[in-house]
Amino acid sequence: MQKTVKYPESPRDPILWGEGDMGSPVVRGGDVYPKPNGRVSLQWLTACEEERALTTDLMDEIADLSNLVTAMRQVVRNGGSAGIDGETVAQLKEWFSHNWLGLQSSLLEGSYLPQGVRGVRIPKPKGGYRQLGIPTVKDRLVQQAISQVLSKRYEPIFSEHSYGFRSGRNAHQALQKAGGYVAEGYKYVVDLDLEKFFDKVNHDRLLWILGTRIGDKRVLSLVGRFLRSGIMQDGLMSQRLQGTPQGSPLSPLLSNIVLDELDKELETRGHRFVRYADDAIILVGSEEAAKRVQRSITNYIENRMALKVNQEKSRICKPRELNFLGHSILNDGGLGISRESLLRFKAKLRRITRRNKGVSLEQLIQGLNPVLRGWLNYFRYARMKKALVRLEAWLRRRIRCFRLKQCKRTFGIVRFLRSRGLPEQRVWLIALSGKGWYRLANSPGANEAMNLEWFNETGLFSLSSSYCLTFKETAPYVTRMRGGVRGR
Repeated sequence: MQKTVKYPESPRDPILWGEGDMGSPVVRGGDVYPKPNGRVSLQWLTACEEERALTTDLMDEIADLSNLVTAMRQVVRNGGSAGIDGETVAQLKEWFSHNWLGLQSSLLEGSYLPQGVRGVRIPKPKGGYRQLGIPTVKDRLVQQAISQVLSKRYEPIFSEHSYGFRSGRNAHQALQKAGGYVAEGYKYVVDLDLEKFFDKVNHDRLLWILGTRIGDKRVLSLVGRFLRSGIMQDGLMSQRLQGTPQGSPLSPLLSNIVLDELDKELETRGHRFVRYADDAIILVGSEEAAKRVQRSITNYIENRMALKVNQEKSRICKPRELNFLGHSILNDGGLGISRESLLRFKAKLRRITRRNKGVSLEQLIQGLNPVLRGWLNYFRYARMKKALVRLEAWLRRRIRCFRLKQCKRTFGIVRFLRSRGLPEQRVWLIALSGKGWYRLANSPGANEAMNLEWFNETGLFSLSSSYCLTFKETAPYVTRMRGGVRGR
């Protein structure tokens, strides 16, 4: 039975307004929509009206020198490539020191005109591409200044189930929340996939959503100009009619503002869900409930929010079959590593350890170690000891193959194996073998010559050893992977 929501008599009541911050309401789905698919509550509309009255001069806060300086420093820290004007982040400080007054005036007068963005397409693992838009460093500064101010207004009203692009929240917290729901007995997952979300956001609807809480027309007009700024792809400039391409400081905040409407609807319905950016999962107790929820939420997203659900990628599955933020979820709520993540990581390692790469072994190891450390740090909470052992054995074979190929000729292989203390008979057995490099790398002689001690001497980062020594909570567990991670 759904609980009755008690609404405050005044919009200043603590139910809608956070204590100590009377400019930003703290709300949940039931405060906005008293009933699922119902009309917005009068109290929430009153709170929004008052918020608009408080933000009629929001551009003054955005254009404040201290806010612009903070934004400039953040853009410099973030780094990144140049936009269509070719100016780099390294040049931004000098430009700002001479032009901050003109920038401030153009923002306050509402005359600032953004330049187009440089389009970059990144291939996706499962086909297709992800469209990025790289703004100029000046536009990045202005977008960062807007984001800093708007975040203070919107962050308190965002759902507690949203974890993407938010300060103090991360992917591990989202996974922990999802694991908690599974441990409570919700064993079926509705895995929602929004089709090209960042490319399909409706500009008019996004500006309308902003206009319900922002009273400064200059801010809304400037955000609209950023949304409609052109995109240069392959030397051709085209107009953007929809979408907020990833790559700009403002895009993450705008995506959360759009999808907060979905969060509020799910909260009103009482669902257990977790959202990280445009990746959302809903956990329910039965397959029938999962089918019902999938139909209902798909209808809401497409008809109410004017977004598109990818029917081919959206699915109903068990937590162990999930690939949410690269992880699966075990029956007890613990985290595993998804098969897709392992295969993707193997593909990356395969590119790094190509035999025709033309670098020394030392350079290869130096390039590998940061990748291995970063990957293990992200997946540190997954139970994957056995999977790591298999993965590492495969990687060592790739490196043995790389080292043998560097010897090039028979006498090169002989000299290398002799230096490793291999008996003369076995040295010539390997050197004169007609086997291919990869098969030869798994021979007993190659394993003896390039053993674990040799790999330690090369400085190769050990995934399994670091996992067991550093992450003591998850390392004792063994995850069984169907089909393993064998193959080239």
